[in-house]
Amino acid sequence: MKIINLGTSHQAAFYVATELYKQMLLNKESKLGLATGGTMIEMYKALVTLLQNNRLDVSQVETFNLDEYIGLDSDHPASYHYYMRHILFDRYPMFDTAKIHLPSGITEDADEEALRYEALLDKRGPVDIQILGIGQNGHIGFNEPGTPFDSLTHRVDLTESTIEANSRYFDNREDVPKQAISMGLQSIMKAKRIILLAFGAHKKQAIAQLASGRITPEVPATILHQHPNVEVYVDHAAMVDLNSQNVGLDESCRGDQV
Repeated sequence: MKIINLGTSHQAAFYVATELYKQMLLNKESKLGLATGGTMIEMYKALVTLLQNNRLDVSQVETFNLDEYIGLDSDHPASYHYYMRHILFDRYPMFDTAKIHLPSGITEDADEEALRYEALLDKRGPVDIQILGIGQNGHIGFNEPGTPFDSLTHRVDLTESTIEANSRYFDNREDVPKQAISMGLQSIMKAKRIILLAFGAHKKQAIAQLASGRITPEVPATILHQHPNVEVYVDHAAMVDLNSQNVGLDESCRGDQV
Protein backbone atom coordinates (compact mmCIF):
# COMPACT_ATOMS: atom_id res chain seq x y z
CA MET A 1 0.00 0.00 0.00
CA LYS A 2 1.27 3.46 -0.93
CA ILE A 3 0.00 6.52 1.00
CA ILE A 4 0.88 9.70 -0.91
CA ASN A 5 0.24 13.33 -0.01
CA LEU A 6 -0.62 15.25 -3.19
CA GLY A 7 -0.93 18.55 -1.34
CA THR A 8 -4.48 19.69 -2.06
CA SER A 9 -7.74 17.95 -2.77
CA HIS A 10 -7.76 19.66 -6.16
CA GLN A 11 -4.40 18.18 -7.12
CA ALA A 12 -5.32 14.73 -5.82
CA ALA A 13 -8.69 14.75 -7.57
CA PHE A 14 -7.10 15.76 -10.87
CA TYR A 15 -4.40 13.09 -10.56
CA VAL A 16 -6.93 10.32 -9.97
CA ALA A 17 -9.09 11.61 -12.83
CA THR A 18 -6.08 11.32 -15.14
CA GLU A 19 -5.49 7.75 -13.95
CA LEU A 20 -9.08 6.84 -14.86
CA TYR A 21 -8.74 8.65 -18.17
CA LYS A 22 -5.51 6.81 -19.03
CA GLN A 23 -7.11 3.48 -18.14
CA MET A 24 -9.97 4.13 -20.59
CA LEU A 25 -7.59 5.48 -23.23
CA LEU A 26 -5.38 2.38 -23.11
CA ASN A 27 -8.25 -0.11 -22.85
CA LYS A 28 -11.52 0.80 -24.56
CA GLU A 29 -13.25 -2.06 -22.70
CA SER A 30 -12.13 -0.95 -19.24
CA LYS A 31 -14.12 -1.95 -16.17
CA LEU A 32 -14.30 0.82 -13.58
CA GLY A 33 -15.49 0.56 -9.99
CA LEU A 34 -16.98 3.90 -9.00
CA ALA A 35 -17.77 5.58 -5.68
CA THR A 36 -20.03 8.44 -4.63
CA GLY A 37 -20.00 11.06 -1.88
CA GLY A 38 -18.54 14.49 -1.36
CA THR A 39 -14.94 13.32 -1.69
CA MET A 40 -15.53 12.31 -5.31
CA ILE A 41 -17.19 15.46 -6.65
CA GLU A 42 -14.03 17.28 -7.70
CA MET A 43 -12.54 14.11 -9.20
CA TYR A 44 -15.57 13.54 -11.44
CA LYS A 45 -15.54 17.19 -12.54
CA ALA A 46 -11.92 16.81 -13.60
CA LEU A 47 -12.69 13.53 -15.37
CA VAL A 48 -15.56 15.09 -17.33
CA THR A 49 -13.24 17.91 -18.42
CA LEU A 50 -10.63 15.43 -19.63
CA LEU A 51 -13.23 13.42 -21.51
CA GLN A 52 -14.75 16.49 -23.12
CA ASN A 53 -11.41 17.99 -24.12
CA ASN A 54 -10.31 14.78 -25.79
CA ARG A 55 -13.67 13.41 -26.98
CA LEU A 56 -12.71 9.96 -25.79
CA ASP A 57 -14.84 7.06 -27.02
CA VAL A 58 -16.15 5.40 -23.84
CA SER A 59 -18.95 3.41 -25.45
CA GLN A 60 -17.33 0.10 -24.49
CA VAL A 61 -16.40 1.10 -20.93
CA GLU A 62 -18.34 -0.69 -18.20
CA THR A 63 -18.92 0.81 -14.74
CA PHE A 64 -19.92 -0.72 -11.41
CA ASN A 65 -20.91 1.41 -8.43
CA LEU A 66 -20.20 0.39 -4.87
CA ASP A 67 -23.64 0.80 -3.35
CA GLU A 68 -27.17 2.20 -3.31
CA TYR A 69 -29.77 3.02 -0.68
CA ILE A 70 -32.69 0.63 -0.30
CA GLY A 71 -36.01 2.39 -0.83
CA LEU A 72 -34.87 5.18 -3.16
CA ASP A 73 -35.76 5.00 -6.82
CA SER A 74 -33.25 6.07 -9.44
CA ASP A 75 -34.80 9.55 -9.81
CA HIS A 76 -34.60 10.43 -6.11
CA PRO A 77 -32.09 13.29 -5.71
CA ALA A 78 -30.37 11.47 -2.83
CA SER A 79 -29.97 8.19 -4.71
CA TYR A 80 -26.61 7.19 -6.11
CA HIS A 81 -28.19 6.55 -9.51
CA TYR A 82 -29.13 10.25 -9.56
CA TYR A 83 -25.70 11.30 -8.25
CA MET A 84 -23.87 9.41 -11.00
CA ARG A 85 -26.09 10.75 -13.76
CA HIS A 86 -25.82 14.30 -12.49
CA ILE A 87 -22.08 14.31 -11.93
CA LEU A 88 -20.78 12.11 -14.76
CA PHE A 89 -23.06 10.31 -17.18
CA ASP A 90 -25.29 13.26 -18.16
CA ARG A 91 -22.26 15.54 -18.43
CA TYR A 92 -20.50 13.15 -20.79
CA PRO A 93 -23.35 11.20 -22.43
CA MET A 94 -21.10 8.89 -24.43
CA PHE A 95 -21.28 6.01 -21.95
CA ASP A 96 -23.54 3.13 -22.98
CA THR A 97 -26.36 3.01 -20.42
CA ALA A 98 -26.45 -0.78 -20.79
CA LYS A 99 -22.92 -0.88 -19.41
CA ILE A 100 -23.63 1.31 -16.35
CA HIS A 101 -24.32 -0.83 -13.30
CA LEU A 102 -25.56 0.04 -9.81
CA PRO A 103 -27.50 -2.06 -7.30
CA SER A 104 -31.23 -1.38 -7.48
CA GLY A 105 -32.67 0.43 -4.48
CA ILE A 106 -36.20 -0.54 -5.48
CA THR A 107 -36.49 -4.27 -5.16
CA GLU A 108 -38.87 -6.69 -3.48
CA ASP A 109 -35.96 -8.79 -2.24
CA ALA A 110 -32.79 -6.89 -1.33
CA ASP A 111 -30.88 -10.08 -0.57
CA GLU A 112 -31.69 -11.44 -4.03
CA GLU A 113 -30.64 -8.14 -5.59
CA ALA A 114 -27.32 -8.38 -3.74
CA LEU A 115 -26.78 -11.87 -5.12
CA ARG A 116 -27.62 -10.64 -8.63
CA TYR A 117 -25.14 -7.79 -8.40
CA GLU A 118 -22.34 -9.99 -7.09
CA ALA A 119 -22.96 -12.46 -9.93
CA LEU A 120 -22.77 -9.57 -12.39
CA LEU A 121 -19.42 -8.49 -10.94
CA ASP A 122 -18.10 -12.03 -11.32
CA LYS A 123 -19.43 -12.39 -14.86
CA ARG A 124 -18.34 -9.00 -16.20
CA GLY A 125 -15.30 -8.31 -14.02
CA PRO A 126 -12.78 -8.09 -12.66
CA VAL A 127 -12.73 -4.34 -12.23
CA ASP A 128 -9.56 -2.69 -13.55
CA ILE A 129 -9.61 0.24 -11.11
CA GLN A 130 -11.81 0.49 -8.02
CA ILE A 131 -12.23 4.00 -6.59
CA LEU A 132 -12.90 4.29 -2.85
CA GLY A 133 -13.52 6.92 -0.24
CA ILE A 134 -13.16 6.21 3.47
CA GLY A 135 -15.36 6.99 6.42
CA GLN A 136 -14.05 8.51 9.63
CA ASN A 137 -14.50 5.12 11.29
CA GLY A 138 -12.64 3.38 8.47
CA HIS A 139 -15.64 2.13 6.53
CA ILE A 140 -15.46 1.61 2.76
CA GLY A 141 -18.65 1.35 0.77
CA PHE A 142 -21.29 0.77 3.43
CA ASN A 143 -19.12 -1.84 5.15
CA GLU A 144 -19.18 -0.63 8.74
CA PRO A 145 -16.87 -1.77 11.57
CA GLY A 146 -17.28 -5.48 12.23
CA THR A 147 -18.15 -6.41 8.65
CA PRO A 148 -16.57 -9.81 7.90
CA PHE A 149 -13.58 -9.63 5.61
CA ASP A 150 -15.07 -12.39 3.43
CA SER A 151 -18.32 -10.46 2.82
CA LEU A 152 -19.73 -10.23 -0.70
CA THR A 153 -22.38 -7.79 -1.97
CA HIS A 154 -25.00 -7.69 0.77
CA ARG A 155 -27.87 -5.85 2.42
CA VAL A 156 -26.61 -3.50 5.12
CA ASP A 157 -28.36 -2.10 8.17
CA LEU A 158 -26.94 1.41 8.41
CA THR A 159 -25.57 2.46 11.78
CA GLU A 160 -27.09 5.37 13.67
CA SER A 161 -23.93 7.40 13.15
CA THR A 162 -24.06 6.87 9.39
CA ILE A 163 -27.77 7.71 9.28
CA GLU A 164 -27.07 10.89 11.25
CA ALA A 165 -24.20 11.87 8.97
CA ASN A 166 -26.28 11.22 5.85
CA SER A 167 -29.23 13.23 7.15
CA ARG A 168 -27.70 16.39 5.65
CA TYR A 169 -28.75 15.10 2.23
CA PHE A 170 -32.45 14.86 3.23
CA ASP A 171 -35.11 17.36 4.29
CA ASN A 172 -35.96 15.30 7.37
CA ARG A 173 -33.90 12.79 9.32
CA GLU A 174 -36.86 10.41 9.19
CA ASP A 175 -36.45 10.26 5.40
CA VAL A 176 -32.92 8.88 5.55
CA PRO A 177 -32.86 5.23 4.40
CA LYS A 178 -32.04 2.72 7.10
CA GLN A 179 -30.59 0.12 4.75
CA ALA A 180 -28.44 -0.11 1.66
CA ILE A 181 -27.00 -2.66 -0.76
CA SER A 182 -23.20 -2.54 -0.83
CA MET A 183 -20.35 -4.41 -2.42
CA GLY A 184 -18.77 -6.46 0.34
CA LEU A 185 -15.15 -6.24 1.36
CA GLN A 186 -14.24 -9.33 -0.63
CA SER A 187 -16.12 -7.91 -3.63
CA ILE A 188 -13.93 -4.81 -3.48
CA MET A 189 -10.78 -6.88 -3.13
CA LYS A 190 -11.43 -8.59 -6.49
CA ALA A 191 -10.39 -5.40 -8.32
CA LYS A 192 -7.03 -5.40 -10.07
CA ARG A 193 -6.11 -1.96 -8.71
CA ILE A 194 -7.61 0.10 -5.88
CA ILE A 195 -7.34 3.88 -5.46
CA LEU A 196 -8.58 5.46 -2.22
CA LEU A 197 -9.07 9.20 -1.74
CA ALA A 198 -9.23 11.00 1.62
CA PHE A 199 -9.36 14.76 2.15
CA GLY A 200 -9.63 16.92 5.24
CA ALA A 201 -8.56 16.78 8.87
CA HIS A 202 -11.64 14.71 9.76
CA LYS A 203 -10.18 11.82 7.72
CA LYS A 204 -6.73 11.97 9.34
CA GLN A 205 -7.44 9.40 12.05
CA ALA A 206 -8.75 6.89 9.49
CA ILE A 207 -5.59 7.37 7.43
CA ALA A 208 -3.55 6.97 10.61
CA GLN A 209 -5.20 3.61 11.18
CA LEU A 210 -4.31 2.54 7.65
CA ALA A 211 -0.74 3.73 8.15
CA SER A 212 -0.42 1.69 11.34
CA GLY A 213 -0.55 -1.51 9.33
CA ARG A 214 -2.81 -3.22 11.86
CA ILE A 215 -5.46 -5.29 10.08
CA THR A 216 -8.80 -5.60 11.89
CA PRO A 217 -12.48 -5.91 10.92
CA GLU A 218 -13.14 -3.07 13.36
CA VAL A 219 -11.57 -0.78 10.74
CA PRO A 220 -12.83 -2.29 7.48
CA ALA A 221 -10.46 -0.35 5.21
CA THR A 222 -7.48 -2.14 6.76
CA ILE A 223 -8.32 -5.19 4.64
CA LEU A 224 -6.70 -3.24 1.80
CA HIS A 225 -3.30 -4.17 3.23
CA GLN A 226 -4.01 -7.66 1.89
CA HIS A 227 -4.36 -6.39 -1.69
CA PRO A 228 -1.22 -6.19 -3.87
CA ASN A 229 -2.04 -2.93 -5.68
CA VAL A 230 -3.47 -0.15 -3.48
CA GLU A 231 -2.77 3.58 -3.67
CA VAL A 232 -4.05 6.08 -1.12
CA TYR A 233 -4.02 9.76 -2.08
CA VAL A 234 -4.57 12.45 0.54
CA ASP A 235 -4.27 16.19 0.97
CA HIS A 236 -2.14 17.96 3.58
CA ALA A 237 -4.94 17.94 6.16
CA ALA A 238 -5.47 14.18 6.01
CA MET A 239 -1.79 13.21 5.88
CA VAL A 240 -0.14 11.54 8.86
CA ASP A 241 3.46 11.00 9.92
CA LEU A 242 4.24 7.68 8.28
CA ASN A 243 7.24 7.24 10.58
CA SER A 244 5.17 7.48 13.76
CA GLN A 245 4.13 4.35 15.61
CA ASN A 246 1.46 6.22 17.59
CA VAL A 247 -1.31 6.01 15.03
CA GLY A 248 -4.83 4.79 15.62
CA LEU A 249 -8.54 5.51 15.37
CA ASP A 250 -9.97 7.35 18.35
CA GLU A 251 -13.48 6.96 19.70
CA SER A 252 -14.65 10.31 18.30
CA CYS A 253 -14.42 8.99 14.73
CA ARG A 254 -17.57 6.93 14.29
CA GLY A 255 -19.15 6.86 10.84
CA ASP A 256 -19.86 9.30 8.05
CA GLN A 257 -20.80 9.45 4.40
CA VAL A 258 -17.57 9.82 2.45
